[in-house]
Formats: sequence, C-alpha cells, structure tokens
Amino acid sequence: MVTPNMAVELAPVAAAARIVAVETVRIPLQANVLFVRLHAADGQVGLGETFYGAQSVEDYIHETAALILADESCAAPARIAGSLPSYVGYSGSGAEVRANSAIDIALWDLLGKRSGQPLRHLLGGPVVDTIQVYNTCAGGNYVRTESRQASSNWGMSNGGPRRPYEDLWRFLNEPGPLARDLWDQGYRGMKVWPFDLAAEAARGAHTADLRPGLRVLDQIREAVGEEMALYVELHSLWQPKGAERLLTALQPYRVAWAEDPLRPDHYLALGILRETCGVPIAAGENVGAGYNAYKPLLDARAIDVAIIDIGWSGGITQAMKTAALAEQYSVPVAPHDCTGPVGLAVASHFVTTVPNGFVQEVARAFYHGWYPEVSTGFPVITDGYIRPADTPGHGVSLPDSLLSSSTVARRLTRVASR
Repeated sequence: MVTPNMAVELAPVAAAARIVAVETVRIPLQANVLFVRLHAADGQVGLGETFYGAQSVEDYIHETAALILADESCAAPARIAGSLPSYVGYSGSGAEVRANSAIDIALWDLLGKRSGQPLRHLLGGPVVDTIQVYNTCAGGNYVRTESRQASSNWGMSNGGPRRPYEDLWRFLNEPGPLARDLWDQGYRGMKVWPFDLAAEAARGAHTADLRPGLRVLDQIREAVGEEMALYVELHSLWQPKGAERLLTALQPYRVAWAEDPLRPDHYLALGILRETCGVPIAAGENVGAGYNAYKPLLDARAIDVAIIDIGWSGGITQAMKTAALAEQYSVPVAPHDCTGPVGLAVASHFVTTVPNGFVQEVARAFYHGWYPEVSTGFPVITDGYIRPADTPGHGVSLPDSLLSSSTVARRLTRVASR
C-alpha cells in the first residue's frame, strides 16, 4: 500500500522509457471510479481511469497486468495493447478489459507528456477544435453506491434536490424548468431516462405504463420546443415487444436517438427494431472491446450512432479502430461520459479527432460537483461546446492534496525488470 507521503523511487533518467511502477487510486467521493497511474523512470506519470467494480479491476492490475508491463516502453501504447488482453473475454467489458482500458489511457497520457503534445495531436490532429455537448441528467450521487445500473443506485435525495444540478430528480419532477435551465446555460441537448421505473416494474414487457415517461417528454417539448435535442436512455431494460411499443410512442417527439432499447449484443433484434420503428437507435457503450464487439451491430444495421466508452472498451487504441470501422458504415460515434474526469477529457480529445465524431456527453452534476474536488485540468465547456485541454497528454491531473489524503486508497506495485 502507498502511505500518504510515500514517494515512488525511480530508476535513473537513462532508463526514462521504462515503466517502473503501477499505482491505483480509489476515492471516497465515487467508489466506482478507479484511477491508474503509470510511473516512468524519469518521473513522468501517466493517468488512466475506468469505472465500475473498482476493487476487482484493481486486483487484476496489480496481480496480472503489472507483470506484463515489465520492461515495456512508455512510448508503445499500441504494442502494449496487443499484450494486455486476457485469454478469456476477448470482446467483453469485464474487469480485465476495464483494467486494460485504463492502462492504455495512461500510456497515451505518458506519450503525450513525454512528447510535449496534447493527446489529440498524437491521434492525428483535431478535425474540429470544439464539439457540441449534451447534458446527461444525472445527480451528484448517481451510480455511486453500487456497480450496476438500477433505480436503487440513482442516489436521489428524499424530498427534492438539496444542492445544485440534481438533474435526475428534476427531470422526473420538474422537467420543463430543468429543460429551460439547460437551454439558458447553452446546452442544446439533454438525455433523460423517464421510462426506467416502468421497465423495472413490468420487466420490460409491452404492458408497461408509459404515461409518466411521456408526460416528462411532453413538458420538455412544451418548455423548449424541438430545438433541444432529446436523447432518451433506455438502459437495455426492455423486451422486444415492449421496446417496439415504446419506440413507436416516441415517434412524435422526434428524439435524437433512443439509446439501448435492447441489450446491445442482441444485434439482429436491434436491427429489426430499428427497421420497424423508424426511431434512431444508439448503442455500444457496454458492448465490449473493439472490432469484434461493434462489427455485428454494424453488419446488422442495428444502430444509427455508435456509443463508445473508452474506459470500458479497450482504451484509446481500440476506440480509434472502432471509429474507423464505424466510418466505413457511415455511422457516427459519440463517446459515453457519466464516469470520471479522465474519461471526459480523453473522450473530448478522441471525438474532436475522428472524422465521424458526432457529439460529446457530459454530466454537469459531476462536472460542477465532484470532478473539481478530485482533479484539475479537465476540458472547458463554453456555450454548449467542449474544448480539450492544450496541455501535454489528456490534461487531467490528480492534485497532491488528494493523493496525500488519508481517505484515499492508494496501492503501488513496482514493476521488476526481467
């Protein structure tokens, strides 16, 4: 374990290209986030991140991945990406893939710092300088206590919001004023999930009561009209007939997309649903790692937008390949973000670099809430657009005040030379 004031002793500068230690950091503010710090021999530190099941991911990193990193170069993320995959779960998004994703992100961050270049310059240079964002209407405690997506993990306060940006409570209880508030802040898109409670109650069947969710959408449209892009998250909670009935009900609202109406690995069923209902479908954030996971979705013509979570699907190396694959099908990509500050920073570099980058998700409750309490250097949002940092790497750092806190769990494995 790393004590609050422990320094990592590094090898001489002559061995600057070598990774000498792997460190993980867990914070009490968000138990699901895991930061990964790769220490280079010259003192540079690359920062990665993943989300969900932090303890399991941490164990894999220290027990398995650290052995693979012995004698590896800080300048070779693509090569190391080929060495890290485990023997099982090739296209999954389990603990191994999430760990490998965080390591890959940290390697790219190191490469940026060592070369003095922002991440997106390493990825080919920006296609656009900024890109439009939409707000995922989460609250500050959203998905904080459990490693799963369920209403029991929404983190809402009883009796209404007790602090700013409690957007989940607000979209369920005062969707019109929330939409107007977002509009006035410059947001031109918002994501809500007002049908999840109905899906949970009916187990995704066609008998679910859609009326409360439709009233939410009605009030949003009444407040801000159709100029506000409306993204409807469905969290893979529906059976095919239930999803068909719901998407048919969504047609008059001209939604930007319906996200994950079915499990994303049910490729053929999603393709049929898209063909039948005529509502744009987005999916992919939790489908797995890389080419093998996304190609069946694209071959089945199941999606209009490919969602990519870089911290779940193999890291930056795999995300670039996935974007190139999606481009061959004329499918745009939109990075997922409802995780941590590194995830948002990396996604903003990525989506402004690829030609088929579409839009960037942001959770303003996180962005204005716990992100600034645990990090510095995350990208700036102005008038509804996000701009990646111009500093070397992805830009995000963990401050010394956080790392020295007795409430933060740090674990270090020194990488032995072989």
